[in-house]
Amino acid sequence: MIEIDAQVDLSHPPDRVWLALTDLELLGRWFVEAETVEGVPDRLLLHTAGVPGFDADVEVEVTERKMPELLALRCDEAGRLTELTCAVTATKQGCRLAVREVTTHGAWSAEQHEPRAQQLRQALTVRLPAILDWLAFQQVDLRRGEAGMTAELPLIGVRGRPRRRRRVVLGLVGGAVLVVGTAAWIALPPESNPVATPAPAATPTPTTEATTTAPTTTASVRPSRTTASPTTRPSRSPSAKPPPTPTPAPLPPPPVVARYETDSSRLFGYTGEIVVDNPGGAPVADWAVVVTLAEGTTVDDVDDATWRQDGRAITFTGPAVPAGGSQTFRFDVRDSRPKAREPESCVIGGKPCAGV
Repeated sequence: MIEIDAQVDLSHPPDRVWLALTDLELLGRWFVEAETVEGVPDRLLLHTAGVPGFDADVEVEVTERKMPELLALRCDEAGRLTELTCAVTATKQGCRLAVREVTTHGAWSAEQHEPRAQQLRQALTVRLPAILDWLAFQQVDLRRGEAGMTAELPLIGVRGRPRRRRRVVLGLVGGAVLVVGTAAWIALPPESNPVATPAPAATPTPTTEATTTAPTTTASVRPSRTTASPTTRPSRSPSAKPPPTPTPAPLPPPPVVARYETDSSRLFGYTGEIVVDNPGGAPVADWAVVVTLAEGTTVDDVDDATWRQDGRAITFTGPAVPAGGSQTFRFDVRDSRPKAREPESCVIGGKPCAGV
């Protein structure tokens, strides 16, 4: 008995994996094209002729079906008989798919066994996850309903409205301060006039002697509020103070630079890697890398950085970069098109990242 055994952990629910196993159109995208045999229920024809490890097309008959956990098939490849089982087990991250094919009549040659096993492993680890990603994207409902956004794409907090509210509050406070300040300015008494008020001239009378005119007039005049008078109110002008000693401006933080590289590509997506370098002599705590994605792409997962999304712009931040050191983070991107498209731009501190 010769067998081929392979398994793969998938970040998708069992129902979606079951659909990829049983839907003929999806099966043709990640494995081989298939068609039903007319008049025979539960029988298919897989067009495997010419595929590495296969000699001819394979006739398949479903012998057991337990959705979404188990699919058992009996296969006939030009007289060579095998039994194929596909077992789906739920996990915390999604599910695990185990595929096992055992010969019941005939055998594969040594030249067929390895290419056949390699073909199966490649289909399970590369093409199937890509189709599942694509299927998940197609199943996302982007319409907002009473229940909110779908769980497939969590809603990222939008900061536009809180910022607008803050502007309104600041505007009201500023207006109130302006009104109170204006009222206080109007209510203040005028500044004291440093010029002495001239005494009213005495009108001489015919019966008054010239020797008594001046003292009489002087005695009847109220003392003027001159600067020399003890009743003069002190001026409101603040006393002159020495100018404050200017504080030297803090030195700007050393510049940081970044470089981008596509770590891995796959069907319907890729993994990007960004390295933030600090060539200066002091650590840099505040840095941000802004990546603009291509149209139709979304971030799926991020390692070693925090992120927020505003349209197609993704802002990444992370821990402080030590002097002369670097920080590296990676992010997975889903693409709605089979051929993955790299980011349109990458900027840090107003400077473009290398590699983009």
